[in-house]
Amino acid sequence: MDDVGIDDRISLLEGVWLFSACEPHEVEQIAAMAQSRLVDAGTRVTVEGDPGTEFYVIVEGDAVATVDGDEVGRIGPGGFFGEMALIDGGERVATVTAENPMQLLVFGRHEFNEMLEIAMPQVAPKLLAVVGARMRAIERHAGLDSTLGL
Repeated sequence: MDDVGIDDRISLLEGVWLFSACEPHEVEQIAAMAQSRLVDAGTRVTVEGDPGTEFYVIVEGDAVATVDGDEVGRIGPGGFFGEMALIDGGERVATVTAENPMQLLVFGRHEFNEMLEIAMPQVAPKLLAVVGARMRAIERHAGLDSTLGL
């Protein structure tokens, strides 16, 4: 896997549903903020309970998300993770491990917040939908009743 240049980052982000409603100039700005990172198979990209400082978009490869060692989801190319800890400033709620070599686009906390400022109306509703779905999956894993809306 080669380093992802700006044109490739733009193309990738245009194909990620989170950014699908963004204008081309917004995608270009967001792509310019991202850093490319390669990780080996077996790498724990995020660790449950650790502070969260980065948001990730998968370019290539696949990852598995676990809570208390139990699988709660899988994420592939075009998918993203790490947003929950950046949104609420809390700890990572899951461990995400690379199943095979992965190429990621990485946004630090500052870049993530800047991305939200650039594309808030287009991105926020989708981001909230994903956060809600992920929280429900974690609640199901923990045996909590999410129908209470807690």
